[in-house]
Amino acid sequence: MNDSQKALFDYLLWLGDSTLILGHRLSEWCGHGPILEEDIALSNIALDLIGQARLYYGYAAELEGKGRTEDDLAYLRDVMAYKNALVVEQPNVDFGVTIIRQLLFTAFNYHLQTALLESTDERLRGIADKALKETTYHLRHCSDWAIRLGDGTEESHKKVQDGLDNIWLFTDDLFVNQPGDKTLISSKVVPDLATIKTQWMDTLKQVTTEATLKLPEPSYMMKGGRTGNHTEYLGFILAEMQFMQRAYPDSKW
Repeated sequence: MNDSQKALFDYLLWLGDSTLILGHRLSEWCGHGPILEEDIALSNIALDLIGQARLYYGYAAELEGKGRTEDDLAYLRDVMAYKNALVVEQPNVDFGVTIIRQLLFTAFNYHLQTALLESTDERLRGIADKALKETTYHLRHCSDWAIRLGDGTEESHKKVQDGLDNIWLFTDDLFVNQPGDKTLISSKVVPDLATIKTQWMDTLKQVTTEATLKLPEPSYMMKGGRTGNHTEYLGFILAEMQFMQRAYPDSKW
């Protein structure tokens, strides 16, 4: 791979890892949802995210040209090789925290995929076109729940506000451009994340205002997901998610 291809490969891993890990987190709700309809909704969103991860991984594997598959990229890398955003690996805790985590990432994902519709890379543009249909629903779903819980009972308001306060320090990690991004941005393959952050913040302000939630004040922010620096939770996720592939190498569905 040349430098531009390597930069795009890393970018695709970042997107694939982020959607895969969040999909896995949501899958943990299967059978535990607060109501049957929501149990099914969260499971379906998890499947959408894992489907998006497959598209990113598939393209990344082709770019790399070393014979690896989407399964290899998902299941046969160690924790420090993962590039996912820190916010997606945070634990579910309760339904309110899950919804807030979903809102924070999905608002980002929505605006990023919208921008990627204008990518000069045809393959990436096609992935965004397919994924955005799903992400639009995801954003509507978590926004509706954030408003319902935030502007609901005293207890539901407290839980989602606490969730927002506790997870907020991981959000800046979504917008850290890497050195290789400069080439991709200049060739209009991907957008500048600074622009995405402005759009993301506008969406959050709109939803949290209606939900009577308060966005946290600026404070210390944790970063490093794209360079392999993760919280303690990711290792436990991978231990569970990768068990079958590592215990039974080359197994197929």
